[in-house]
Amino acid sequence: MKQPGHRLGFFLVCASAVAWSTAGLFTRLVAADAWTMLAWRGILGALGLALVLTLMRRQGTWRSLGNLGWLGWFFVLQSSAGMIFFVTALRHTTVAHVAVIYATVPFIAAALSWLAMRERPTAGAAVSSLVALAGVAVMVGFGRDGGLGGDLLALGMTVTMAVAMVVARHYPELPFLQASCMSALFSGLVSLPFGEPLSVSGHDIVLLTLFGLMTFAVGLPLFTLGARLLPAIETALIGSLDAPLAPLWVWLAFKETPGASTLIGGSIVFTAVGLHLVLGASSVIPKPALAE
Repeated sequence: MKQPGHRLGFFLVCASAVAWSTAGLFTRLVAADAWTMLAWRGILGALGLALVLTLMRRQGTWRSLGNLGWLGWFFVLQSSAGMIFFVTALRHTTVAHVAVIYATVPFIAAALSWLAMRERPTAGAAVSSLVALAGVAVMVGFGRDGGLGGDLLALGMTVTMAVAMVVARHYPELPFLQASCMSALFSGLVSLPFGEPLSVSGHDIVLLTLFGLMTFAVGLPLFTLGARLLPAIETALIGSLDAPLAPLWVWLAFKETPGASTLIGGSIVFTAVGLHLVLGASSVIPKPALAE
């Protein structure tokens, strides 16, 4: 039986993937170094998400931060680390390596979900994830020009995203949006001493503001709300739409025609997600009860 809200969760996570797919475009548009970009993106994004939370009264008050507990603060710290890993990975290895490593997130999320809560992925979700991984591999190839340090940073980012998906799925009572706001702020403050925040131009400040808002004020609320309604492997599978969407924004902004591998691989990813929606959504395994 299909769970209530499953389709809503699908479209919310799709929308978050669209918002997050603009990261590559903003990274290319902004001239600042990685640490400066992280500092401004985190701080401005936290302010934008704080405004969203203030307007969305039903998400709770800021007093809920006092009740985060160890799991909530673990979520804050590991999410902050993931934000830093992502941008620094792009500066130490190729985009191709980052994309391929991140495409393994459905399998990491499924493994963590099974270990923590014994939630088994459906066969359709597992097969669709494999097809999506193949599509990303076709898109970016397997270039040899990556760096081991950058690859490890990309792997760290992938693990933190998988953990966030599992926690959001199995502990929906935690105030995730408030915790995410703290994660954004913390990542910005940690990055501040390593960058040159006062050196950025007014033009870059505008771009960094938009970058932070798209990532944190738009992408995070949509992702958090949607991840509560879907098994972790499905959340990760839908998130793989980020890979084929990212070059689309670059094409629109810079008129760079995507190569044949990008078009073929992107089509495979879209097909994998579409087939899962059509064929796999009707066989969703109910969310397991919390372990005693």
